[in-house]
Amino acid sequence: MGGRRLALPLASALLYWSGMVLNDWADRKRDAVERPERPIPSGDVSPAAATVLAAAGVAAATAAGGRQGLAAAGRITLCVVAYDVAAKDTAAGPLVMSGCRFFDVMLGAAPHYRRALIPASVIGLHTTAITVLSRSEVTGSDRRMLALVGGAAAAVATSAVAAAAGGPAGYRVALPVAVYSWAFGPSLWNAWQQPTAEAIRSAVRSGIASMIAAQAMLAARSPRSRTMLALCGLAIFLRLKVSAPKPTEVT
Repeated sequence: MGGRRLALPLASALLYWSGMVLNDWADRKRDAVERPERPIPSGDVSPAAATVLAAAGVAAATAAGGRQGLAAAGRITLCVVAYDVAAKDTAAGPLVMSGCRFFDVMLGAAPHYRRALIPASVIGLHTTAITVLSRSEVTGSDRRMLALVGGAAAAVATSAVAAAAGGPAGYRVALPVAVYSWAFGPSLWNAWQQPTAEAIRSAVRSGIASMIAAQAMLAARSPRSRTMLALCGLAIFLRLKVSAPKPTEVT
């Protein structure tokens, strides 16, 4: 079991990194003009690195979970390729990205997929909201989109509370819900008041940091509080870090 616990997070990280490299590869022509300092246009990273990382991730998942791990890693890989190469700029993009996160949670749950349906769906919904939001990082947005994202964030918190209510210590979910609301809510409100590109980018950064708080809400279902508290602490740290003024774009 110890080896599996190490191999599955490693597989997840490798697949995530391969997705980042593939994303840059798909944008390489545009980045060569607009952002030549990025890894692939600058020559710091080879496009072949995406294939190597993906293969390593699939191998790690297979070593940990056998055929089921291979199938789970294969689903993530297909979603990653579909998003980066075909769906990124289409209406289906946010749902495909959500699928990447959904199947990533399922990878860690293999072979007990049924137990992971709610956590995977919660993380997938949060991912959908962030992906929709990120599409307006350059142009700014209108309040209708921000209302949808805010509604999705509220649904994430509500779903996590409902899931934790059935656990042995459901009352503990109050702490991560507060952290999630603090991590994501203020930046969304600021973007609602002034939906400029800069405000949207700030909200996206906060949304990415609040992903950890969403995981903390789900961890509140466990009778042990150490994981939940650790995730809350990490979410607070990341939120404070991303709120510091800096010329960073999230794409």
